[in-house]
Amino acid sequence: MPTALITGATAGIGAAFARRLASDGFDLVLLARDGERLERAAAELNDRYRVKAETLRADLSAEEGLLAAEERVRAGVDLLVNNAGFGHTGLFLDVPVRDELTMLKVHCEAVLRLTHAALPWMLERGRGGVLNVSSVSAFATRGTYGASKAWVVSFSQGVAADIAARSDGRVRVMALCPGFVHTEFHERAEMDVSGVPGFMWLDKDAVVDAALRDLRRGVTVSVPSVQYKALVGATRLLPRRLVSRLSAGTGRRYD
Repeated sequence: MPTALITGATAGIGAAFARRLASDGFDLVLLARDGERLERAAAELNDRYRVKAETLRADLSAEEGLLAAEERVRAGVDLLVNNAGFGHTGLFLDVPVRDELTMLKVHCEAVLRLTHAALPWMLERGRGGVLNVSSVSAFATRGTYGASKAWVVSFSQGVAADIAARSDGRVRVMALCPGFVHTEFHERAEMDVSGVPGFMWLDKDAVVDAALRDLRRGVTVSVPSVQYKALVGATRLLPRRLVSRLSAGTGRRYD
């Protein structure tokens, strides 16, 4: 059976990836910080789908956690889903620098190091994929969250181009850029999203379906849903200063 390693695997989009990949016959390596929640999720997936669900308790903002994750990835996975991430409230100068650096560690350094650890095994076997979860905020950057997610998009595009010739397209790297998704992400970050209209919310299982479909097609930047494709298209046409001004109203949700 193929194996998928998912970071941030016990909640939200990560948990949706775990369910979908288990139903598709993948064995799983579930990585998260909460050991009890990890074991519970693994047991449920094993019972329901009869797949092997391995757990790895690790904090990707800590060097020890990153080293443990790298070691497991180097042992071989067919699909790596770099999903772990978080948000916080407040504009840039309202957030302690240590919290901003922790965000960069999880959103950027962990993605870079785990991608680097995964690709040699995949290239050697001529198959595999790395799916890096970014955000539509990457295209209307505001604060450290948006900047880190923009880095994920740029990094994924660059690595995808680097390995294209070496793998004849059989090893793929993609950035996934969803908008607002019904998960516990915003609640955990204490973000006020009461003003977001209903049509802007996405279902996490639909996001996962779109992501895996685009990965199979060789897409390098996946933006699920028509409304967000239109939004991203608009940000590319409008002047940068205007995009920044329009995103000001949502800054506290992302920063």
